[in-house]
Amino acid sequence: MDVIENKWDWEKRFGAWREDEGFQRYPWVANTHSPFTPARRALPMLNLALISTAGGYIDGTDAFDTSSKDGDLEFREIPIEVEAEDLKYAAVGYDPASVNADRNCQIPIDRLLEYQQNTVIGSLNEVWWSLSSHIPNAARVADELAPKLAERLDRYEVQAALIIPASKLCHQTAGVVARCIEDAGIPTMMLAVDTEVVNKVRPPRTAYYSGELGSVSGTANHREYQLRILDAALRWIEPFDQPGARKLAVDLQTEVEIARGER
Repeated sequence: MDVIENKWDWEKRFGAWREDEGFQRYPWVANTHSPFTPARRALPMLNLALISTAGGYIDGTDAFDTSSKDGDLEFREIPIEVEAEDLKYAAVGYDPASVNADRNCQIPIDRLLEYQQNTVIGSLNEVWWSLSSHIPNAARVADELAPKLAERLDRYEVQAALIIPASKLCHQTAGVVARCIEDAGIPTMMLAVDTEVVNKVRPPRTAYYSGELGSVSGTANHREYQLRILDAALRWIEPFDQPGARKLAVDLQTEVEIARGER
């Protein structure tokens, strides 16, 4: 299945788009169908990959290039042992204040390690993958970045991938990446807060809720909320039997907490 349907038409429209026009006239990817790979292992038995499009990089290394029209098509493999204070963010399209305060709101390493310790997941892969937050050229994501990333996941013997975008454009990048990884035979789950882009790109599995860009995996410094979002999303990887998007039942619970004065 094509990662981007009618890609030649999209490339034509993208070639005519000027950055100074902004994203009101940006030619968003629009797909009709989705690839799909059934989960072959239960959650407590799989090696889970984490992919973030927040533009995270290790302090002291080169930041992602956010100045070109195409975007930075490289990805970084970052060991899970790297501490939060050693990360910087090339943030475009979202406010990095939340992820600077608590990386788990976008890169939930600590939450997933808790799940590993409690055998909710088999293991969190030893490295996580960081992508630029600003990649307008979706065709190059489909042709270059995503296949290389899928190959790396296969080499690490990953059995499922959790993909978390940070900005509106990130939702497109993450969706294209998810489609390519799924087409390569690895199940994915994408967290989302922008359903407009999700409905256009059609990633294979999406768990969405009314969250905020820049804190897609839960409000900064709200551990319980982050765990609630991740738990619901991850537990949906196996039951999905066809492509689709499901709304997480987390908003009402949070409203109750606020009413009680718990948040």
